[in-house]
Amino acid sequence: MNKPKLKNKPEAENSESGFLLPADSPKSKLGCLVSAYLKKSEIDSINEAYRYSENCHKHQKRKSGEPYITHPVSVACIAAELHLDAPSIMAALLHDVVEDTEATLQDIEDRFGKQVSKLVDGLSKLDKLSFSDVVEAQAENFRKMLLAMSSDIRVMLIKLCDRTHNMQTLHHLHEEKRKRISQETLDIYAPIANRLGLNNIYQELDNLSFKYIHPLRHQTITKAITSTRGNRKEVVEKILVDITEKLKKEKLKASIYGREKQPASIHKKMLEKSLGFSDISDIYAFRIIVDDVKNCYIALGALHSLFKPIPGKFKDYIAIPKANGYQSLHTTLFGPFGMPLEIQIRTIMMNNLAEAGVAAHWMYKTKENQVSRLQQDTNQWLKRLLEIQSDSADSLEFLEHLKVDLFPDEVYVFSPKGKIFVLPKGSSAVDFAYAVHSDVGNSCLSCKINNELVPLRTKVKTGDHIEIITGPLAKPNPAWLNFVITGKARSQIRAFMKNAESTDLVILGYSILNKALKAFHIEPDSIKKRHWEKLLHDYHLKNKDDILIDIALGRRVNIMVAHQLSTIVSGQTSLGRQEKFLDVISIKGSEGMALDLADCCYPIPGDPILGYIDKDKGLIIHTHDCNEIKKIKVDPEKWVDVEWEPNPDRIFKVKMDILVTNERGVLAKIAAVIADLESNIDNLITEEGDGSNFTTIRFLIEVRNRIHLADIIRQLRKIEQVSRITRTKMGSIK
Repeated sequence: MNKPKLKNKPEAENSESGFLLPADSPKSKLGCLVSAYLKKSEIDSINEAYRYSENCHKHQKRKSGEPYITHPVSVACIAAELHLDAPSIMAALLHDVVEDTEATLQDIEDRFGKQVSKLVDGLSKLDKLSFSDVVEAQAENFRKMLLAMSSDIRVMLIKLCDRTHNMQTLHHLHEEKRKRISQETLDIYAPIANRLGLNNIYQELDNLSFKYIHPLRHQTITKAITSTRGNRKEVVEKILVDITEKLKKEKLKASIYGREKQPASIHKKMLEKSLGFSDISDIYAFRIIVDDVKNCYIALGALHSLFKPIPGKFKDYIAIPKANGYQSLHTTLFGPFGMPLEIQIRTIMMNNLAEAGVAAHWMYKTKENQVSRLQQDTNQWLKRLLEIQSDSADSLEFLEHLKVDLFPDEVYVFSPKGKIFVLPKGSSAVDFAYAVHSDVGNSCLSCKINNELVPLRTKVKTGDHIEIITGPLAKPNPAWLNFVITGKARSQIRAFMKNAESTDLVILGYSILNKALKAFHIEPDSIKKRHWEKLLHDYHLKNKDDILIDIALGRRVNIMVAHQLSTIVSGQTSLGRQEKFLDVISIKGSEGMALDLADCCYPIPGDPILGYIDKDKGLIIHTHDCNEIKKIKVDPEKWVDVEWEPNPDRIFKVKMDILVTNERGVLAKIAAVIADLESNIDNLITEEGDGSNFTTIRFLIEVRNRIHLADIIRQLRKIEQVSRITRTKMGSIK
């Protein structure tokens, strides 16, 4: 949104191109960086952007007391290190001009073009919002960030450069603000840098965040690393010599680098494994760069013959790259004196991608397909986030999903056709179903992992082959929210529940209201639009659906609403015409969130039923003989007569106890019968043995109606080891 033009607006100065400041100035550094890869005409444009930004910010200072221009120039330097294009460098120089000075976006567009203006606009939108609630401000900030980032990834790359410099100079702020900004960086910006493959920026943001959130821990670990460095110097040098000589014998041309782990990385390992610093011996790692993929594996074999590999510590990210495009071989070896050695082996191109991520598109002009594949994967990720954004009701909910989606740990699983899916560690089969497609998730009924039927809550592991079994009548279960972790799964389930709830509550509210209207001898069709408008005016509401939802949830008494409508229609004000309700409400069983089948008795079609209106849960259906009915002391008007519609269109759960002889394979026989009759075992528990030859197994199975249940019971009784089958209506399976 453009600001009105003001008087005395800053103007760019006309001067020769070229960076003529002292050699140690940020601007001089920027000149050296961009001169290495940009054309002279592009450098001239960057110079003009610099002069304009300097003039706009000339009266502003940073918290450190430095001229404000040092910040945008430093951001531009970080962007230039990533070899971003000229418009990106210009946008980095101008990113705070619209936000903090009298210049407008139109001024930027007129002077530097629409492309630069759009980038500046995207960056400005991230910070110019004002909220009383810091959490809400952060949430809305990132929601807008996604929209800007999805249209042009350069917006996010420049924003990460901006955040990196802010973190580098964070020590000038007071402690509370340092911690808040660091936590925000740790929660969002560092994971995004990791997700985009910007390894250097990710590690710097991660370590700086740790430094300001836990300053004493950072200081302690840093001192410990320094003191340990001298003690291990000779060992590390010996390892480097041994590795170099071994690779020479294999006639491998390689570059070998030793690197020290960052305090943040060591701290995470200490927390994850409950170790003290003295117990962590692998604070050094080695990176080996070779010229092609074949030599990566040859180098791996050579090192495994030099030092023994630690079992279970090998990962092949070349064959199966990470979601952010990262490729490398990882192995951990037993080094001299039992010191673990972490080794990374990769090609030059893989190393470039590991350092630059999606920015490699600008940094390396190459035809290798790793960059294009990384861009495709990034676009898929952005598309998935856009889906989550559109399904989220508000910014706070979106931020929750975004944080989940940025989990750094991943598992790699396979579809039946061999397609690889990357999921966060801890994902369930339902998360996988939604990763395949929203429709698959919404209609999943059960799943097979490695050809074995397993519960939908089962956590998947790397290498699993997963097949999702769907059904036309299956629907998302609210209980799934207790175990799904991906942002897409959570947002899709919540979106389905909200849509289903409002629609189903309206239908149920109509049914309950119509029953009350007939008690006043008023046909529902006789209530016209003008009657509803009068009622809405009296209730100070805008939508009649709100009234119907309130009726369904018991927040409004259907008799009172019916009476007011009858008064509007006929002009009468007495309740004298109210008679006993003659109709019953028909239940399909597919009313979703508006209807709750009580888990104390698990009613199914064919059971005599009774309905109770709960203000929080809607209409709860019990069987007539449910013992819980006797315990509920409520207003009689909360109970309504209900009956099943013919051929309900959903699956119902029913509980039964089966007494069996203790013999091997009996459970498999029972499960096979249930599966053959197109049912599914939702859960089961077995009673502790009492020393006898019999055991009771309590099943929660899915059936269509009482006839379907009777067929299952009849076939189960044919199993020799089954002694007794009882349908139970008390107790629960947990």
